[in-house]
Amino acid sequence: MNMTILRRLNGWLFGVLVLLGAGAIGYLSARHDHQADWTYGSRVSMSPETRTVLAKLDGPVEIVSYANPQGDLRQTIAAVLQRYQQAKPDLHLSFVDPQKDPAAMRNLGITVDGELILHYRGREQRMDVLTARSLTDALERLVRGNDRIVAFVTGDGERRADGVANADLGTFVEQLEHSGMRAVPLNFSQVTAVPDSTNLVVLASPQASLSPAATKALVDYLGGGGNLLWLADPGNQDPSLQPLADTLGVRVLPGELIDASSAALGLKDPRMIALGDYPPSTITRGFTLSTLFPEVAPLAEVRKSEWSVVPFLRSSPQATTQSIDNTSANALKGPLDFGFALSRLSPSPAKSEQRVVLIGNGDFLSNSYLGNGGNRTLGERIFDWLLGDDTLINMPPRGAPDRVLTVSQGELNVLSFAFIVIVPLLLLLIGGLIAWRRRRA
Repeated sequence: MNMTILRRLNGWLFGVLVLLGAGAIGYLSARHDHQADWTYGSRVSMSPETRTVLAKLDGPVEIVSYANPQGDLRQTIAAVLQRYQQAKPDLHLSFVDPQKDPAAMRNLGITVDGELILHYRGREQRMDVLTARSLTDALERLVRGNDRIVAFVTGDGERRADGVANADLGTFVEQLEHSGMRAVPLNFSQVTAVPDSTNLVVLASPQASLSPAATKALVDYLGGGGNLLWLADPGNQDPSLQPLADTLGVRVLPGELIDASSAALGLKDPRMIALGDYPPSTITRGFTLSTLFPEVAPLAEVRKSEWSVVPFLRSSPQATTQSIDNTSANALKGPLDFGFALSRLSPSPAKSEQRVVLIGNGDFLSNSYLGNGGNRTLGERIFDWLLGDDTLINMPPRGAPDRVLTVSQGELNVLSFAFIVIVPLLLLLIGGLIAWRRRRA
């Protein structure tokens, strides 16, 4: 009898403890909010990139939403912004009923229910659609300030900033425009000089000789303190570009780089130069992602000048050069530089420093190769440095690296065979074993 009572008491005590535990969990969960994200890179919570952007905003951010009070739109907007307010307490959200003063809404240009206007240090950004990506882009534009005008030289077979061909830069430039840069064409058959409003000129692998007027305009632009990104390719020994190289004191060397050690990385073409470490520079500080450069032209500094020349892309010691026709005459041995960051005191009183980047490859930012490793992130760092947005250079890369599963055709065949044949056979075998054991019992 005593044992029976003890068992009952033990059961009742266990039940009471379970109820008390459930009550405690309910009490704590109602008063404390805690979230845990175990995905790689915390992809379903606020991204490291967004947290970095918020940290760069060193003052209050006012967000005004012009949302109708009827419906759930205001609650949805507040729920999205709640995570941002937790990371940045001085981010304030307020709502305005657009129906109370239609004339004022027309003057503000409000046309979409729920449209948001972000205010920071006299700067303003507007959003028609609220998503995590669009909000982070808008915040980054607030950090950057006014839109940067990036002029792409056209008319001589350069890579197109809005092109969709494999060699063009359309995908990369489209992403840049989301973060506060505006790409415009620059054709020297239509203008005689670089417009004064230009923040950066990009010369991306011209295939034809530049006209004397175009060369003079670019040299004058450099002489006036302009910033330049020059993407060269093997074989770009055009005499029309020599005055530009002389101004910078550098040279695009003949031939192209080959690296037999690339085979160890699974690259079949030795002209594919893969990098995993980089010479120290402002652009590559803290950068650890791998990058891929197909068909690279080596560079050299030919004379000392007022320019400070810092190599930031360099081949391995195993690399050598070969001529374009695949001969090895007069081959140079690695390590060889193929990316220079140049800077000097700006001759323009409106700027403190002038910056130029010369890279012996343009394909790494092209539509075909942009998705390889850290190519896009490196390109963003280069543009941020050239535009003087140094605070944005060390932004974490966007996205998570495990979103794409790469499977070869052989691996796909093995997986298909396993799911179609092996797994069903295993289930039949297990089922037969269970039935046999039951019969024996």
